[in-house]
Amino acid sequence: MSLVTRPAPDFTKPAILPNGSFEDNYNLYSHIRDKYAVLFFYPLDFTFVCPSEIIAHSHRAKEFKQRNVEVIGISVDSQFTHYAWRNTPITQGGIGPIDLTLVADLGGEIMTAYGVDLPNHIALRGSFLIDRKGVVRHEVVNDLPLGRDVDEMLRMVDALRFFEEHGELCPAGWKNGEPGMKASPEGVADYLSKHAEKL
Repeated sequence: MSLVTRPAPDFTKPAILPNGSFEDNYNLYSHIRDKYAVLFFYPLDFTFVCPSEIIAHSHRAKEFKQRNVEVIGISVDSQFTHYAWRNTPITQGGIGPIDLTLVADLGGEIMTAYGVDLPNHIALRGSFLIDRKGVVRHEVVNDLPLGRDVDEMLRMVDALRFFEEHGELCPAGWKNGEPGMKASPEGVADYLSKHAEKL
């Protein structure tokens, strides 16, 4: 069942913070108070597609921070494995220093709560956008071979913030700086008459 429109399941687990330090009791709601959050689940450390996704999120950390977004990666690996992976160079199968939090979901409780757990005790590639009230507003789940587009998540953050600020809808392919659509038959007709060919 989708979590969209529902409160994001809270959790308290060990984590490695962006500065490389350990936090034994990382609590989601404590860290995202008055912020947006992006949670992204991935199967395992020291694997193949996963490092590309984590590095992609890290490369855009500044852009997420500018939008008041906390980015949190989650897998069933321990905080010590996360630490080792961060401290292994990319050329040797690691991810190097990254600018985001990695949570250790050892028992798999978080991935189960978010509905991305597989029978072999790893997570699908699930991504969740949480608003400043703790409500899930967007989710996407990929199968294991399919890496995510982190820029699409940035676009979703922009769309949510635009809707909250202006009360206008964000049509297909909307990007920051473009006009929105008024939530009325007239608004839809007006938008489509001007932009339908670009869709």
